[in-house]
Amino acid sequence: MAVYTKVSLEEAQALSRELGLGEASALRGIEGGIENTNYFMSTVEGEYVLTLFERLSFEQLPYYLYLMKHLAQRGIPVPDPVANRDGDVLHTVQGKPASVVTRLAGRSELAPGVAHGRAVGAMLARMHLAGRDFNRSQPNLRGLAWWNETVPVVKPYLDPPQAALLQSELAFQNHVAASSAYAALPRGPVHADLFRDNVMFDSGADGQAGPVLSGFFDFYFAGDDTWLFDLAVCLNDWCIDLATGATDAARTAAFLQAYESVRPLTGPERQLLPAMLRAGALRFWISRLWDFHLPRAADMLKAHDPSHFERVLRERVAHPLADIGQLAVCA
Repeated sequence: MAVYTKVSLEEAQALSRELGLGEASALRGIEGGIENTNYFMSTVEGEYVLTLFERLSFEQLPYYLYLMKHLAQRGIPVPDPVANRDGDVLHTVQGKPASVVTRLAGRSELAPGVAHGRAVGAMLARMHLAGRDFNRSQPNLRGLAWWNETVPVVKPYLDPPQAALLQSELAFQNHVAASSAYAALPRGPVHADLFRDNVMFDSGADGQAGPVLSGFFDFYFAGDDTWLFDLAVCLNDWCIDLATGATDAARTAAFLQAYESVRPLTGPERQLLPAMLRAGALRFWISRLWDFHLPRAADMLKAHDPSHFERVLRERVAHPLADIGQLAVCA
């Protein structure tokens, strides 16, 4: 959500009129993130987010936008893409693909507790089930094939111990992906990037005990993958100590129990959860190495620290997650 392309208020006004949103009155660049250009856009009809896609193509984007529309129609709180009079949700600004989606209420909780994890875990399971009948398909573009392509690119920037870890973990994940247990994992559309800064909580709701989850957003890493990988990505952010990368047992147990209250894990999922936690850490270590060592110029860009997910990966290798049943005493 850095600003790579500067959009004028006049350009935003032309788009908002085309979409039947009335006159745009304000446009403000959003700081954070690294992939796309994002603006908050205020119109007479309400608050929206304007996104210009800097890497994703016109051919790739319908999957993401129509997935969000599909989930919104099934009661999952996600940004709802705005269509033009022809029903299209993919637009063009300065020759680049663009979207306008509804802006979610609330704010992200960057220091989540057990209750926040429970809310996210249950909604993640609901989202997985809601996506089962989505009629489009697209692979996770940051999945195993991308890891195999990108590791040789970033490896020269690492010291020998780091390079050895990266190479050995990639070999391990290729081995896991070739197993019969992995082939049996349930699959469907996944968010694949549901970190704490991609979830909103609205503290203003009345009559609700505990945090109120108001939405999941930033679906532009979504794709078809195993639901277990999506769950692992969440556990690696919502349920760890950020300073060390170590597992927080109480938050992990609560998150898993909430997820399983909606969709119980299968036998192969329970078997491969430790491996998928390593996969989730590897995926984001690779991408952060790539963004850090091969950056693109952008206003407001702040590259993430790659060493964070190196620590998480080392923790997941050295201390595999305990049996899920044993975690119950921690919740």
